[in-house]
Amino acid sequence: MLRKLTQTFGVSGRESAINEVITEFVKDYADEITTDGIDNLIVYKKGKGATKKKVMVSMHKDEIGFMVMFIDSDGYIKVRNVGGINVATTVMNRIQFRNGTMGIVGFSKGLGKLEGGVLDMYVDIGAKSKEDAEKKVKVGDVACYTGDVVKLRNRRVASKAMDNRIGCYIGIKALMQLETPYHDMYFVFSSQEELGLRGATIASRIVKPDIGIAVDITGSYDTPESKDGNMKLGEGAAIKVMDRSVICDESVINTMVDISEKNKIKYQMDILPSGGTDAGAMNISNHGVRAGGISIPTRNGHGPNGMVDMKDVDACIELLAEFAMTEIKI
Repeated sequence: MLRKLTQTFGVSGRESAINEVITEFVKDYADEITTDGIDNLIVYKKGKGATKKKVMVSMHKDEIGFMVMFIDSDGYIKVRNVGGINVATTVMNRIQFRNGTMGIVGFSKGLGKLEGGVLDMYVDIGAKSKEDAEKKVKVGDVACYTGDVVKLRNRRVASKAMDNRIGCYIGIKALMQLETPYHDMYFVFSSQEELGLRGATIASRIVKPDIGIAVDITGSYDTPESKDGNMKLGEGAAIKVMDRSVICDESVINTMVDISEKNKIKYQMDILPSGGTDAGAMNISNHGVRAGGISIPTRNGHGPNGMVDMKDVDACIELLAEFAMTEIKI
């Protein structure tokens, strides 16, 4: 399942293929599946609880990528970013256009210090001229990173599009465990999160949740260049407290902590100095929504080789499923 989710094309705003894949996985476990005009996929599972809440669990399915702006006379392709692109992790890597055409990312200012930005990059598909390139690629076409799922030591795996297909994986796996949840659960596989939480903004207006939970990656501060944070691979599900987009509701945080301790689910606290998730959009929707998040510690998040620990993933699945089954006094 994870290989299918990560390897399916789904750059922000061009998400029809990943919608089809997710629909195929969830169709036998949902009471209702709907979409909207911005390509959110909303999967409803009816709850049975006497004091049930309407819980929206949002996992964005779009991935970062590139869009063709123009092609020069020599056949080199100038692109702009679709979402947050890191030049250092992109240059000299392969990318793939939706029609399967492969290209290598170069940097017009040279590889010495990589001083510059995304607009200084270009894509080389091996074309000899503009006319040759246009046989395969047109202005407005989009591309994504390439990189299959690889298994590493200690149940750790890496792949392109780990942000946030690993969140989609967790949502699907949790849904599969829920025969009859306590709460009315709306699993929203949201669109265009990488462009500013757009899908979750619209889905929140449709669902009108009582509680919003974002399932998304977070940082992992356990590498030589980054040790100034709390989240680490292998230390469990990360219960979101704050990021740039949201300060999470204390009652939601405390409920997740209680569930984790009661069920012996390994957990850690997620305070992210930058970045945001769909929790931010849900939190300020309608008349205000109590929001929280279940995060997956990830190395190399916005790049072709995002790495997660599957033990953390299992903990996230269990925490989300238990949250759906727990009476919440909020």
